[in-house]
Amino acid sequence: MAEIINMPRLSDTMEEGVVAAWLKKVGDKIEEGDILAEIETDKATMEFESFQNGTLLYIGVQEGETAPVDQLLCIIGEEGEDVSDLVNGDSASSKDDAAKTETKDSSDSSNDNKKEESSADLPEGVIIVTMPRLSDTMEEGTVASWLKAEGDTVEEGDILAEIETDKATMEFESFNTGTLLKIGIPEGGTAKVDSLLAIIGPAGTDVSGIDTSAPATKKEEKKEEEKKAEKKQEAPKAEAKKEAAPAASNSTSTSTSSSNSNSSGRIFASPLAKKMAEDKGIDLGQVSGSGENGRIVKSDIENFKPSAGGSAAASSFVSVGTETFEEVPNSQMRKTIAKRLGESKFTAPHYYLGLDLDMDNAIASRKAINELPDTKISFNDMVIKAAAMALRLHPKVNTQWTDKNTIIAKHIHVGVAVAVDDGLLVPVLPFADQMSMQQIGGKVRELAGKARNKKLQPAEMQGSTFTISNLGMFGITEFTSIINQPNSAIMSVGAIVQKPVVKDGQIVIGNVMKITLACDHRTVDGATGAAFLQTFKSYIENPIVMYV
Repeated sequence: MAEIINMPRLSDTMEEGVVAAWLKKVGDKIEEGDILAEIETDKATMEFESFQNGTLLYIGVQEGETAPVDQLLCIIGEEGEDVSDLVNGDSASSKDDAAKTETKDSSDSSNDNKKEESSADLPEGVIIVTMPRLSDTMEEGTVASWLKAEGDTVEEGDILAEIETDKATMEFESFNTGTLLKIGIPEGGTAKVDSLLAIIGPAGTDVSGIDTSAPATKKEEKKEEEKKAEKKQEAPKAEAKKEAAPAASNSTSTSTSSSNSNSSGRIFASPLAKKMAEDKGIDLGQVSGSGENGRIVKSDIENFKPSAGGSAAASSFVSVGTETFEEVPNSQMRKTIAKRLGESKFTAPHYYLGLDLDMDNAIASRKAINELPDTKISFNDMVIKAAAMALRLHPKVNTQWTDKNTIIAKHIHVGVAVAVDDGLLVPVLPFADQMSMQQIGGKVRELAGKARNKKLQPAEMQGSTFTISNLGMFGITEFTSIINQPNSAIMSVGAIVQKPVVKDGQIVIGNVMKITLACDHRTVDGATGAAFLQTFKSYIENPIVMYV
């Protein structure tokens, strides 16, 4: 008997999926465990396998198409079996569901006076594109740049915009074909998930009746920024009047230059150009863009030469006794860091345990290991391995607190804090206790590279049971960290320094590393944390035991 296979829910936040590719076609024989298709979720592209045997009789969602969870994906049954009733029956229910979904989306994107408006009021062929949820923790997004302009033709798979989430700046591609009729969120604009992002439809379609206004808060913020900009421009003008004639002349030319660079309002530049300008300390207002519509691109930054009067203008702008500030908008990542760490610090009762470690044996062991062919490990790899093995012997440190239960993780997933330009990311090493030091080192380098290039997938940052933060490479000898919830502990690792120590009754120069363990007192008592550190100390001071 034929069985209907629906679009599966492949993640806890998945509401719809895109069929990236079919690995079977109609008429193919299917065995249990065969991969039917690759399905793109809100987090990753995943393989979807069959739990049935039979023949693939019907495909309901074609490659590149999007369908909500539980919509008919395909039908598997006996060869030659008639499935027209199943197809027609599911199509009817799907249309009802689609109508409900369109009505809800139309209602959410309209104002309070139009909440009862249905999707039938949309012109034929017009599709509302909303702000996507590009990570499991994303609540709002910022449009970093639009790669299409109003009136441009859009093909399925074209990149519409670059959207900044709480974790990374990601490309957002179109799942529809048509003309970009309206942009609902301008570059630099921030909006909640599911807010109207753009409208795509047939060329020439009138969409003036669809409300695309940005939130009032955004408009107010822009007005405030304009007022602040006006005040900043008025201040140097007032100071210029007090200066001598030559200085007044220089100030006037500077003011004129500033006015010209800001006369068009927002400065348009590619994300790469912005990053390069920030790294080189270049003011984008002084750069002439060679891209489309005056957009500043990479080559403009590379070829930029500051004007001769630049330093004079800068020195005359800020006079003695004048206080100035620069307001930098918070990125989505920075907002999330502030929210998460604030919640952790003020809800989890932190306490701290510190320990000095004798690293002489670790230094000698690392030197010997790295002399082996194609082998290279770092002290951080040793720390991760020792912590993972110690967690196996002290499971109460590998826990999570809930109001009803303390959850003890039987697996050991170690999160490693990685500094990036906009803040901090914590990629996760799954089952770290089962990995060798060399495997740990290779995986850490891979994940750290992805983090710095904004290529980390959401799945690679989830599920940690313990976290390690290492600032030793910056020469920091001792520090404390805020627990990365829902973990119960985080280890802070300092630099290895040479200092006088007592060995066998003699004062000698030793290599010492300080570590600090921050614990959540709701789940980890002081004695429990201390026992964990003693075990960790026995491993790191005698690395050979980690190979036994």
